[in-house]
Amino acid sequence: MTYQRKEVIGNATLYLGDCREVLPKITQEAALVSDVPYGVAYSSGWDNRFRNIGIANDHDTTARDAVLFEWGGRPAIVFGSWKATRPKNVKALLIWDKGTVGMGDLSIPWFPSTEEIYIIGSGWQGSRVSSVLRYTGRNEHHPTEKPIALMRHLISRCQADTIVDPFMGSGSTGVAAFAEKRSFVGCEINQDYFDIACRRIEDCQRQGNLF
Repeated sequence: MTYQRKEVIGNATLYLGDCREVLPKITQEAALVSDVPYGVAYSSGWDNRFRNIGIANDHDTTARDAVLFEWGGRPAIVFGSWKATRPKNVKALLIWDKGTVGMGDLSIPWFPSTEEIYIIGSGWQGSRVSSVLRYTGRNEHHPTEKPIALMRHLISRCQADTIVDPFMGSGSTGVAAFAEKRSFVGCEINQDYFDIACRRIEDCQRQGNLF
């Protein structure tokens, strides 16, 4: 397996490197939950430290589609955008309503404050849920950071004991997985974000479940 670094933090295993080298080795029952590259060439317009920072491999949906193909028919939850082609074999579509936080340029009429979430494959638990999920949050560690509460909600619907995030970013999925008492496998290609993810996951495990 080719990767630059591997860190084991409690029940979390984190890889610095290309997720396509790691996914084939994950043979246990698992669910993929990830904020994948949408394929829209995203660049933050907010006037903060993330301004004009893009996302790796976000020029099209090739990275997302390759990962989902490798994952096969196993359960997956991935984020996306109405601006890009949706993945194949979507079982259900959820909408994340971000509220007034993260709405972007308020001078633009009808600026969307929502993102799409795709449910793929089988292996879900619990009763039916609303198709609109309302959670707010702020980008403290990553330009497209997702709220921990939102990630916990999604993970809570997975039957698998292991959660996999091939585009881990700053580790929000790993923090949420720990809060939901799941094992976690994460991959990240950017060393700066990988280091942040390691620190966040180590901190939450050291402090215990404070959620």
